[in-house]
Amino acid sequence: MELDALSVGLTRCPTYDRALIKAEVERLCAAVHFRPSAGSRVLLKPNLVAGTRRDGLPCTHPEFVAAVAEWCLDHGCAVTVGDSPAFGSARMVMRSCGMATALKGLPVKQVNFGRPQRMTLLHGAQVGIATAALECDCCINLPRIKAHGQLLITLAVKNYFGTVVGFRKPLLHARYGGHEGEFPRMIVDLLPLLPGGITLIDGIVAMHRQGPVKGSPFPLGLIGAAINPVALDSALLMVLGIDPFTSPIWHECHRRNLPGCQPDAVRYPLLKPHEVHVPGFQIPPQLKPISFHPWQLTKGAIKRLISRLSFR
Repeated sequence: MELDALSVGLTRCPTYDRALIKAEVERLCAAVHFRPSAGSRVLLKPNLVAGTRRDGLPCTHPEFVAAVAEWCLDHGCAVTVGDSPAFGSARMVMRSCGMATALKGLPVKQVNFGRPQRMTLLHGAQVGIATAALECDCCINLPRIKAHGQLLITLAVKNYFGTVVGFRKPLLHARYGGHEGEFPRMIVDLLPLLPGGITLIDGIVAMHRQGPVKGSPFPLGLIGAAINPVALDSALLMVLGIDPFTSPIWHECHRRNLPGCQPDAVRYPLLKPHEVHVPGFQIPPQLKPISFHPWQLTKGAIKRLISRLSFR
């Protein structure tokens, strides 16, 4: 993934009307000079953290994903939708949150990330990254703007952690979460290993107060787009009125002086952050430890098993 692009597209979008989202996606992608090639293998990577809430708020909205899928199909792409949720499989969560229904009738492949390829990150950690994420021609990252109880907020960069397969994610939490800065470092290390593409972030209804599962809806009415996820995170932290240095992931990007962390260098071909700012977004008052206790790992494994059995 290249991080040289510094254009961030921001636009208002008040509802999950599929036609409206498609039109805004076209405008955003044109503004940041992104267009997938006809015949390319495109992976849509939504946030499918869990399907445990009836309102589907922890996940990228189904109509948002379906709109982007249709837009890619209109450009002649072969489209796959996949993720590696914390609980259950991607296909299970897609059924639970309504995404499978939204994608019904579209020639789109729905996959659960598997077949990990063992990769060594810059700081030495070993991770298993989904083959589907490594072998696509273009990865379109589709996070939802959400508060996060451990990392303050999950935006574009954080959503790429979903390319790490299955139970390896909580194991990495346990192994590296107890060392200050190690876990954000590991997430940022993923960026150069993954294919290029674009992030289209679902901020139509965000999650605030808590997260990434148990927060409250916040009507932000926004879609953001950037080829460089670091630049998009910088812009969105300004939109939300959050000091970027309080975000452990952004702070790590800044420590590395990654392109996109310098506010004056980011370009806004459409709306600027202050033009889409909506006051009132609340972040968790206190962050929880990133590291998981062994009992949490055991409990998580039991939840994953129950989730799989419940969908049989």
